[in-house]
Amino acid sequence: MSKQFAVIGNPIEHSRSPELHQAFAKKMGIELNYVKRLAPLDGFEASVQDFFAQNGTGMNVTVPFKEQAFTLCTELSERAKIAKAVNTLWMQNGKLHGDNTDGQGLVEAIQALDWNLSNATLLIIGAGGATRGVIYPLVKAGVKKIVIANRTLIRAEQLVADLQNSVPEAELSACSLEQLQGNFDIVINATSASLSGDALVLPEALQFNHAYEMAYDKPSSFLDQAKARHVPTSEGFGMLVGQAIEAFYLWNGVKPNLKDFI
Repeated sequence: MSKQFAVIGNPIEHSRSPELHQAFAKKMGIELNYVKRLAPLDGFEASVQDFFAQNGTGMNVTVPFKEQAFTLCTELSERAKIAKAVNTLWMQNGKLHGDNTDGQGLVEAIQALDWNLSNATLLIIGAGGATRGVIYPLVKAGVKKIVIANRTLIRAEQLVADLQNSVPEAELSACSLEQLQGNFDIVINATSASLSGDALVLPEALQFNHAYEMAYDKPSSFLDQAKARHVPTSEGFGMLVGQAIEAFYLWNGVKPNLKDFI
């Protein structure tokens, strides 16, 4: 009997996880069944319990349940503890395990572009959950300095205070969007500006060599501005594929090659 997997969220129709996991399975010669599961906003926990009670193997978690998934787990990976959010669940010895593969997905997407992370200086715009989830894997991949810029400075400062002890080998700092300046190897947009259509204005005093947009399949004023400066850019589809590959690896013990799917 093939293994049962699902992605859970609300809304869920837009999710591309089933097609990705089916493609990985086909490539790796594994039989699995992977479906979308819509959970009521007040019924996430019951939906997860029901899935595993019916012999589910693993579950991906998407918006808006990642923080809730974190609170349900008895066993958490280091990167999930730091992110305080979980996007990958599985049951082992009767215990619910949780991991966060988003940051590793971003790292592998950037490495697949051949942008160097070793000793790199990064700027991340936005101080929400998406940023929290990627700091630890980025530092583990060799990033030495990360500046977090946010419209509300205090949120960026709080994020730095929360995470600095987890990544002592890197220098974290915060600034407001108005203060943005300096020279960076890579700028990452982790805000929802591209999703909400808000214009994100990159000041002239800000210099960078590469630009990565976490969102995908959406117009992005961030990427438009980067392209106007003639720097290499990428949208977030590679990150989506990367986090899915990492989840697939956790569940199945084999790892597809990212470059086969982007």
